Amino acid sequence: MLFGDEHVRRYEETDGAEGHIWEKGAPVLILATTGRKSGQERKFPLIYQQHGDSYVIIASKGGAPTHPGWYLNLLATPEVRIQVAADKFAVRARTAEGPERDELWAKMTTVWPDYDEYRKKTDREIPVVILDRV
Repeated sequence: MLFGDEHVRRYEETDGAEGHIWEKGAPVLILATTGRKSGQERKFPLIYQQHGDSYVIIASKGGAPTHPGWYLNLLATPEVRIQVAADKFAVRARTAEGPERDELWAKMTTVWPDYDEYRKKTDREIPVVILDRV
């Protein structure tokens, strides 16, 4: 089972042959952000679902009380790069709201039901992030 930096390394080395399909069959992309404090590139393996020409990810942090660092990086610099299998491209991140958020949350829980458990652990609204190709 791949996690964290090792997941990113194997994914990139194999163009997603290792790591694109993860635990319980969940698809994973690699998100490359710019650290809002360090200014350095940071990469994260994240479960996703395609939604039209866009990609959806969840800033759950396992139900922790604070947002994950990668989400805060996106708020600071929404233009980022992702890798989906062997395909690498630029995207602009935005946070879904209202009915769109509800629809996408439901879609994401079909691939990773644990998101509903994470939601029960925290008082914060877990962000649903849409990555639109640019």
